[in-house]
Amino acid sequence: MYAPDPNRYDGRMPYSRCGESGLKLPAISLGCWHNFGHVDDQHEARAVLRRAFDRGLTHFDLANNYGPPPGSAEENVGRILAEDFACHRDELILSTKSGYRMWDGPYGDGGSRKQMLASLNQSLRRLRVDYVDIFYHHRPDPETPLEESMSALATAVSQSKALYVGLSNYPYKMLKKAVRILEELDTPCLIYQPSYSILNRKPEPRIHPWLEAYGIGSIPFSPLAQGMLTPKYLEGIPDGSRAAREEGFLQTEQIEAQRKTLLALNEIANEKGMPLHHLALRWVMDQPGVTSALIGARTVAQLDDSLAAIDLEPLDQETLDAINEVAPIRSK
Repeated sequence: MYAPDPNRYDGRMPYSRCGESGLKLPAISLGCWHNFGHVDDQHEARAVLRRAFDRGLTHFDLANNYGPPPGSAEENVGRILAEDFACHRDELILSTKSGYRMWDGPYGDGGSRKQMLASLNQSLRRLRVDYVDIFYHHRPDPETPLEESMSALATAVSQSKALYVGLSNYPYKMLKKAVRILEELDTPCLIYQPSYSILNRKPEPRIHPWLEAYGIGSIPFSPLAQGMLTPKYLEGIPDGSRAAREEGFLQTEQIEAQRKTLLALNEIANEKGMPLHHLALRWVMDQPGVTSALIGARTVAQLDDSLAAIDLEPLDQETLDAINEVAPIRSK
């Protein structure tokens, strides 16, 4: 029987208010994009979720298509929640998303009300919960009017199947329009989830300042660029790494294209007396408007190592300038 650490809220994990809402999120949240599918070690997955909660990490982020196979991450997390966390549901923030293909036929992906609300109902069954705290539209659908997709998010809240709504992977102009539609529907957008890291600074010039001014939180995914911003790829592609997995998204060519930058960033990290991934995580957490950084963890040791970045001092201006020199904001 799992008994959570009674000291999990002792101050080691800081929490920040999400935009102008009343909801607080931990400085680091746990993403279940990888490591919770049927192909993964379920004993370790359970241990990671337990350890995360013991450390005060209260936000578990999912999507309907996470796995592999699609849906299996929600199934596995749902089983663990039912067995270990049933008495602690009100201490948790659970998020899920719809938008990528999940089943055959014309309604299996996209942004129609049919797809989004059917997908949410399936997610609730897999997660074995009555509601999720945050329901996202995972990506815009060019074939569906934006008003229809946003109305589906509003319906999820009105039906008490979600407490808040969010958007992910929306480009700047469409994001602004979607947020204003949600506002008209009395369902304000709580949070935006972009891909963001030292290697991918696209949200900085326009999206992050606009979110902050509009009172919307930001929770970047892939702050370690799918593992590129760790020491593991500095000398090649190790066996068992994400880039070596056939079902993974990280490709060898991506790493080779960034090798010079990675080596330069590693030098900066060495000068600060920290590993590269701690530098990368601390950098994301320090960025204006960022509410929480979304990480993945295959093992308990990997989770603990990432959470150690919370204890680091914010990066000084000299270090930020050095990072800007080797990994500047790019216009495209």
